[in-house]
Amino acid sequence: MDFFIKAAQLILSLAILVVLHEFGHYLAARFFKIRVEKFYLFFNPWFSLFKKKIGDTEWGIGWLPLGGYVKISGMIDESMDKEQMAQPPQPWEFRSKPAWQRLIVMIGGVVVNLLLGVLIYICVVFAWGEEQIHTKDLSSKGLYIHPYLEKFDVRSGDNILAINGNEVTHVNDINNGILLRDQRELKVQRPEGKIEVITLPEGVEYELFENGAFPAISLRATAKVDSVIEGKQAEKAGFQKGDLIVSIAGEKVLHDEIIPTMTDNKGKVIELVVKREGKEVVLNPTVGSDGTIGIIFGAHELIDKSKIRQINYGFGESIGRGISRGYTTLSDYVGQLKFLFTKKGASSIGGFGAIGNLFPSSWDWEKFWLNTALISIILAFMNILPIPALDGGHVVFLLYEMIRGKEAPQKVLEVAQYIGFFILMALLLYANGNDIVRFFFPG
Repeated sequence: MDFFIKAAQLILSLAILVVLHEFGHYLAARFFKIRVEKFYLFFNPWFSLFKKKIGDTEWGIGWLPLGGYVKISGMIDESMDKEQMAQPPQPWEFRSKPAWQRLIVMIGGVVVNLLLGVLIYICVVFAWGEEQIHTKDLSSKGLYIHPYLEKFDVRSGDNILAINGNEVTHVNDINNGILLRDQRELKVQRPEGKIEVITLPEGVEYELFENGAFPAISLRATAKVDSVIEGKQAEKAGFQKGDLIVSIAGEKVLHDEIIPTMTDNKGKVIELVVKREGKEVVLNPTVGSDGTIGIIFGAHELIDKSKIRQINYGFGESIGRGISRGYTTLSDYVGQLKFLFTKKGASSIGGFGAIGNLFPSSWDWEKFWLNTALISIILAFMNILPIPALDGGHVVFLLYEMIRGKEAPQKVLEVAQYIGFFILMALLLYANGNDIVRFFFPG
């Protein structure tokens, strides 16, 4: 059931974004009196699920949910209609219009996606507000900090009050600051209250990424057992689903401290205290040679849950917040592209499976619209890349024409379209191939 709920959200989100993206091209074309022959949601090789001719345009729904398209008269696009291009130009055709008009038509979809992303953020902020947690308000337990950062003298229990001089209002400020925004100066408060400034070394974001230390920072939480693996030491020791681990060997522990403690006690019998139905129960499992006892943790209860603030905005304030979130989303997405050029980054590229996993397994309209805004902004950026067959590829040739004062040869445009198509298909196969590999070999 989880799969179908995620798939339904993904299809609905993409349908909305594809239709509005193509409307950006369509409306710009019609404004300049350019004929649009087809407008399709999804692709329709060989047959269509639905089609209807209205005026000069055939409106339809294809069966292959990989995007959509508008077929604009007199333009070399994915249809590769060479027969039409061999005829004399007509006044209603794309190729008959000035280059600046054709440029506006080509960027229409990208503009719509950008504006749509910002508009969704504005509406989400207005309807649901924003979640904030100021780290200065946290308890003495501090933050969970990935063990990899211990080499830089930052560890779990420390609190990060500011990054690059800016007060932290959400742990994502720290994670995104370090990994995506080249922010490395941390104002750290130790558990005993001492405050220090620590500057992480240049290039630390690559170290964290390559070592899987992401997210590097999170709120601390208790550890509740979700399931007990049959036949393992935990079952033999009497663990049950729902047990809350309170202490190990007499020391109180939080979720992030359990694995390191287990690792330090491989092969040993240890004393764990769990809270079960309001009572404390002592269990004595033997830690395996792999540092585990055979339990799987479920949802964690945040130590500082009471410190989370829900900030609501009026409509005017929501506009500013929405624009800011749209800009930050685009900036952070561009910032993470640097990791694609690493070995781990190349294998991390995902396709429809990865996008679908952005959505929750139960329908949540707030998260649905937040993910739709994110995907809209990503689509805008990806479509403007200077790759033939994408909007950005057409923009490159139009800019060439405007600078040189003459069009690129039609043969060059045709070859570029073929090359772009094969590049996109290769990327599509590679990304979705990664999804399949990760599904069958999750390790």
